[in-house]
Amino acid sequence: MNSKLVTTLILLFSVIYHSTSISLDPCASKPDDSHLNVIPIYGKCSPFNPPKPDSWDNRIINMASKDPARVKYLSTLVAQKTVSSAPIASGQAFNIGNYVVRVKIGTPGQLLFMVLDTSTDEAFVPCSGCTGCSNTTFSPKGSTSYGPLDCSVPQCGQVRGLSCPAQGTGACSFNQSYADSSFSATLVQDSLRLATDIIPDYSFGCINAISGGSIPTQGLLGLGRGPLSLLSQSGTLYSGVFSYCLPSFKSYYFSGSLRLGPVGQPKSIRTTPLLRNPHRPSLYYVNFTGISVGSVFVPVPSEFLEFNPNTGSGTIIDSGTVITRFVEPVYNLVRDEFRKQVTGPFSRIGAFDTCFVKTYEALAPTVTLHFTDLDLKLPLENSLIHSSAGSMACLAMAAAPNNVNTALNVIANFQQQNLRILFDTVNNQVGIARELCN
Repeated sequence: MNSKLVTTLILLFSVIYHSTSISLDPCASKPDDSHLNVIPIYGKCSPFNPPKPDSWDNRIINMASKDPARVKYLSTLVAQKTVSSAPIASGQAFNIGNYVVRVKIGTPGQLLFMVLDTSTDEAFVPCSGCTGCSNTTFSPKGSTSYGPLDCSVPQCGQVRGLSCPAQGTGACSFNQSYADSSFSATLVQDSLRLATDIIPDYSFGCINAISGGSIPTQGLLGLGRGPLSLLSQSGTLYSGVFSYCLPSFKSYYFSGSLRLGPVGQPKSIRTTPLLRNPHRPSLYYVNFTGISVGSVFVPVPSEFLEFNPNTGSGTIIDSGTVITRFVEPVYNLVRDEFRKQVTGPFSRIGAFDTCFVKTYEALAPTVTLHFTDLDLKLPLENSLIHSSAGSMACLAMAAAPNNVNTALNVIANFQQQNLRILFDTVNNQVGIARELCN
């Protein structure tokens, strides 16, 4: 066999091997994919925390322990006076890191895995030279399209903790503190790439110092409804429409997707009206009318469910809270009815106060969430948490903290897994459909 033929065969084998390796890599992104992958932060495709030796239910218990701070933050948003005064940063928003999406910032694009948050408007990114940040940061010097924003721009007026000179202009810098963490940042602009789309002059906070460990490692992408959100800054590109499908926390390799714009959305999907609260313009309110446990419609007093834009009470759909939180009177009624229909005794594990012997899981009643024009019957995988190695199962819901200033119910991401959640801010509706996100 001559040397030229041998060389050709070696090259051919190399190409075949390389192509096969790529096709077998479940974490490889598809270059022609118009959707954004949504990745559980503990999954094997996540760049942050590789799977740990403890069980997946323990990880959920640990994540759910941060929910009270999250719900308290969502409730305090009622302090905003006008639609345009939405905060540009919040500690509790940074305290959630359940799902991340791949994005590229700058020219050429720098890859970052940012936390997905439907209740926050603004994007925040750790920048090079940041004190207390991770090793992965955005480099402004590496981007030809980067530009700082000064105090004179309208976007700067949205920043709390603002530090601007009394006269003249200066950098739009600000500081925030919360819980055990604080950060300082500067408002800047650069191009943002999402799948195949590029949004020029996207405004975001460039973090330059962090104290504490609860800020998302590579930043946060806000999908709220306020003026600095992705929907607002993208103009007509997405027509005020997006949807996501969150994979199960159990899913290591496979991911869900974030679809931006009306193209590719489900043609047939059940919807419920999307409500707007002028005091909390970022949040996605829906009219939650009741809950059933098995065939029993739980007798919840209407005042705990009613949407009230003056007080901020009502129900929101949120991607950053782990388990659904009902105000305490509602949760107690739901829990007590659930316990009537499941054999006890019951015990507590972390945030879950209704845990029982796993052999009775098959007897657990179906939980149905009722909204205007839409009934969402939760599969057991969305209403119960259990360990594949353990002997206990728990009702995956809890009471909201009682130290908040309003009655806010939160439909959380555990109950949204393997569902396509569609937000249409133009036609003011939320759609929900079953979909295998894994």
